[in-house]
Amino acid sequence: MNIPESITIVEVGPRDGLQSEPRLVSTDKKIELIERLSDAGLKRIEITSFVSPKAVPQLSDSEEVAARLQRRPGARYCALTPNYRGLERAIRAGIDEIALFVSASETHNQKNVRMSISRSLGAFRQIGETALSRGMHMRGYVATAFGCEYEGRVSLDQVEKIVVEYIAMGVQEISLGDTTGMANPVAVGDMVRRLKPILGNTGLALHFHDTRGTGVANALAAIEEGAVIFDCSIGGLGGCPASRTASGNIATEDLVGMVHEMGISTGIDLEALIECARYAGEITGRNLPGHLVSAGKVNWQRQK
Repeated sequence: MNIPESITIVEVGPRDGLQSEPRLVSTDKKIELIERLSDAGLKRIEITSFVSPKAVPQLSDSEEVAARLQRRPGARYCALTPNYRGLERAIRAGIDEIALFVSASETHNQKNVRMSISRSLGAFRQIGETALSRGMHMRGYVATAFGCEYEGRVSLDQVEKIVVEYIAMGVQEISLGDTTGMANPVAVGDMVRRLKPILGNTGLALHFHDTRGTGVANALAAIEEGAVIFDCSIGGLGGCPASRTASGNIATEDLVGMVHEMGISTGIDLEALIECARYAGEITGRNLPGHLVSAGKVNWQRQK
């Protein structure tokens, strides 16, 4: 196997994870979760989205979260900015990394943001120019990159077109999202091999939802193809408002636990991360799908 020395985890639970939760989580508890994740060693955390409060009530406190958060040295805190107004709010809030979001499926993009793919990408160009002029880091999501519940399999050509557009805008990192959990290890390998030659200095991240239980297997397939950046969500939180079937992302603690056993470093304290997952379950009021909360990390000492 092609085993890297280390991988980077991008924690998306406070945004992608919480956005679909029916129970409103208080600002204090969101901040507590983010700070616990930072203390566990996570250096990249997606903390909120500057979206309309009417569209996503759970994230209506984005300015307050950004203002009150005790930011750790060396950490990057990202926010989703769906439009130029969202970018302006993010700038005022002192956000240093933004994320753009477009679906590879026309139907999903229409349901999610009520725009065509071409219109979404056109609007991003102005956002990108302003963000780059201010020295902000940008990542670009390609949702439904591996399939869509409305349109079925999405072609590699379609994904590549969006990736090329993002690169032209100056996006520093592209995250391929398996929003509806339709990917499989072979499809993941094909996608990574297809895109690597055109990426140049642009980073590649993988964002797997675990809808059909293949999330960690897909991450392993990506690792074998040389991918080293993965979006994960604490406890397996997550979903997608525009998808009827999307479940949570790969649980951060589950992927970290697996790669640590493989000898791959993440810089994360796994025991502290498991405690973060327990806290995420407490504040959402439900049992989350991550496995290590109940099973614990592998203990190689013989039990008496």
